[in-house]
Amino acid sequence: MADKMVSKHLVNLEKQFATTDPVLQKAVKVFQELDELEFEMALIDPEETTARRSSWWPLISTLGGYSPAKSEFLNRFLGVPLHTTRHKFTVLQYTPQTTSATLPGTALDADHRLPFYQVSRDIEQTNPGEGSKVNSYLELVTVNSNKLKNKLIIDTPVLNPATENAVNGLLRQHVIAISDLVLVFTDLFETDPEFNKDVIASIIKYQDTNKFLFVIDHSELSLDQNKSQEIIASWQRRLAEFGIFTGHYVVLSQNGDDSQIEQRVNNLNNDRSYRILESLENSIRSVDDVVMDEVESAITLWKERCNATTLIILSFIIMLILFAEIAVGILDLFFDPIIGPLIILALIAFLTPIHMIVSRVHAKFIINQLHKRQKKLNLSEDLAGLFEKSLSFWRVILPITQPVGKTKKNRKKLNHLLEQTKDLVQALNDQFSRSQFQEYPSSYEPQSGEEY
Repeated sequence: MADKMVSKHLVNLEKQFATTDPVLQKAVKVFQELDELEFEMALIDPEETTARRSSWWPLISTLGGYSPAKSEFLNRFLGVPLHTTRHKFTVLQYTPQTTSATLPGTALDADHRLPFYQVSRDIEQTNPGEGSKVNSYLELVTVNSNKLKNKLIIDTPVLNPATENAVNGLLRQHVIAISDLVLVFTDLFETDPEFNKDVIASIIKYQDTNKFLFVIDHSELSLDQNKSQEIIASWQRRLAEFGIFTGHYVVLSQNGDDSQIEQRVNNLNNDRSYRILESLENSIRSVDDVVMDEVESAITLWKERCNATTLIILSFIIMLILFAEIAVGILDLFFDPIIGPLIILALIAFLTPIHMIVSRVHAKFIINQLHKRQKKLNLSEDLAGLFEKSLSFWRVILPITQPVGKTKKNRKKLNHLLEQTKDLVQALNDQFSRSQFQEYPSSYEPQSGEEY
């Protein structure tokens, strides 16, 4: 097999973080080692990388209800008026150009550097026929605002009973899962409970991740600190009724400031780093805990079907021999010291290619099942690729159910990668405990050829 080429994506990431973030630069190296291991097992293509599973941009997202609080806040925060579509998931990206541009959802679906990469496949699985309509759900808007430098904002559509469907629910769950900071405007909890229950369920699912900042909009009022605390306490009690017990709160008022939000936004690089390392650890663990188990189960099922079919064919041959014995008497030939072994060898020579053909036929059905299983589990690894790699001649003949690559050597490699990942998390922690953390310069921008 040809050697695994280093993904261009990884090369650009390593350049990107060479001088700004040594932890993420080392994380790129671990991703590269994981890629090489998965490539050896036919789980990814030569130009692919597991690093594409997570966006390397710091991500902010917004959730809100019917009121204009969310859009008004974004206009104030970014310092520019936004002209976005309220029924689409809008990714806001920095541009040095003074003129804003709106790009279709296919720009997000096709670009591995951005969130929603290949999300059309998930949409198609959720609602067949909708995967080709990604432009109806997504858009990319470029904005000339320094607040967006080196980060992205995902503005989710309001919960509208007229437009709400399974795809919107899927995309909201995806946004919450991948975001480093989620600004939840409390008017969300004043919408129809029938349409916000899935969003609330997603918030509850991730509430311990410290990514939620609940924004209470009273921008029309002038509030002192005591009154703001009373409002926050009231909302804390109200959200507890929904099952939400964690998260930070901020009240927007005429005389208030956005310092708490600014602080969280300024800390996004740290949140992004931890998210990337968590994604790396999950990717490493999934090889042994998910991928290998799925393929081994498929091989076991395939073996059972192949053996059963071959036994049926063998039973048919034995039945013919019995009929021949009744008719002309041939069993004595099996006990002949010369003819008997020759007959057995001929039988083996006949059954071996038959068994191989039967195995290939059953393998096609198993491969189709693995493709469906891969989509259901939302895996980027090619389960069918590892399965097919495990169909060598001796593996077909012998009772071997372990996939290729499920060895002590590879398990040792995976454990080593896990240890490296834990060391990187510790190094990230040390940057805070030793007060050595340096944020990206505010003027830093990706250069030509570099990417997140």
